[in-house]
Amino acid sequence: MFIHPWDAALDDAEWQTWIAAGHDFGVLSVNGPPGRAPVVVPTHFAVDGGTLLVHLARPNPVWKAIEADPNVTFTVTGAYAFIPGPWRAQPGIPPTDGVPTSYYAAVQFTCRATVVEDPEAKAELLRRQMAHFQPEGDHAPIDPDRPPYGRMLSGIRGLRLDVTEVRAKFKYDDHKPVEQRAGTARRLTERGTGLDAPTAAQQRRRLDRIGPWKS
Repeated sequence: MFIHPWDAALDDAEWQTWIAAGHDFGVLSVNGPPGRAPVVVPTHFAVDGGTLLVHLARPNPVWKAIEADPNVTFTVTGAYAFIPGPWRAQPGIPPTDGVPTSYYAAVQFTCRATVVEDPEAKAELLRRQMAHFQPEGDHAPIDPDRPPYGRMLSGIRGLRLDVTEVRAKFKYDDHKPVEQRAGTARRLTERGTGLDAPTAAQQRRRLDRIGPWKS
């Protein structure tokens, strides 16, 4: 993922806060066999310190790829929108000469994967995931010896993805004039389709923190 200086996370807290704000679904990418495409799996995840917790069905083709190479990438994206060219045209330039772009937030984790097979270890991984996704606790005990989860554990394998590097990108035209960025946020709010609202919120947040870009 290429990151211009003006698109980089301002600090670790920025991407950590963004992930913690409900961005808990991403894409796991694993190296495929020589001559084959990577294996790519969309999935939910939970964060446990410096580790991402995932579980997948046992028949998933990702397992063979991980056994061959445990170095993987996990990517989370959100707050994205297409920005039409006329919105980005500079003063004195015909609107039709403006160049369109995409806005988005993306966090890319480089990880080393460890497969979790032991029934109790898988149950503990699921308990940690459930604590994140159903913190109310309105579910049966996750116990290898009790239904309904006990009989289902054999059908899954767990993954602990130990994070070795994080690359975060917040692409919201931070190198453009303040007036243009504020205008784009306003237009996004007015358009109001797809993820326009969270995209506008991210642009305003970056605008408040950064102000005019200084190279």
